[in-house]
Amino acid sequence: MSSSAKTFEVWNRRLHYYLGLYFLFFLWLFSATGLMLNHQAWFPELYQRTQSSYAMPIETPAGDTVLEQTRDLMRQLGLQGEIDWPASQPVWHIDFNVSRPNGSTQVRADLNAKQAFVRQFGNGRLHAFQIFHTFSGSRFNQPASQRDWIVTSVWVLAMDALAVGLVLMVIGSYYMWWQLKNKRALGLAMLASGAACCAAFVGGLL
Repeated sequence: MSSSAKTFEVWNRRLHYYLGLYFLFFLWLFSATGLMLNHQAWFPELYQRTQSSYAMPIETPAGDTVLEQTRDLMRQLGLQGEIDWPASQPVWHIDFNVSRPNGSTQVRADLNAKQAFVRQFGNGRLHAFQIFHTFSGSRFNQPASQRDWIVTSVWVLAMDALAVGLVLMVIGSYYMWWQLKNKRALGLAMLASGAACCAAFVGGLL
């Protein structure tokens, strides 16, 4: 074996060791939330929610854009999360919603009256935990929108890193399997059966 091949073998094994350790808890997280999505009947308290409403005085929001003004209102109200605006705004109002895994908040801010009417919906811990499986800050009805919350952006970056890392680990696994000549036939059979099973599910569900 050439020195370059030996170097590749060493780094491939290190990739498996250390990426596997780094992604361990992310994989457990997605495994647990995947089970919760597939077997919601096992968790009868999953979708219990709390709701509260209140009014709060506000100052005229600072900023030249709706986003800046909304962020200033969120600061005044002590809110954090992804922002979503309704399709239309009443005159002298800034209405918006704020979402995060543990719940959502509807804000209707009357700039003339200098008062915000707030409705908060709280998710239970299990539901908030489950939402991590799908929470990305993306809005299906606004595909061109950008993420507003830095925490969401970091979370999405971590999920992208997880996806890339798993792809690299799988490619490295193929290489290590191919080096075991006496296991190639069994490996090919497993690879073919896995591909056929996946194709059957994709074809059947489309």
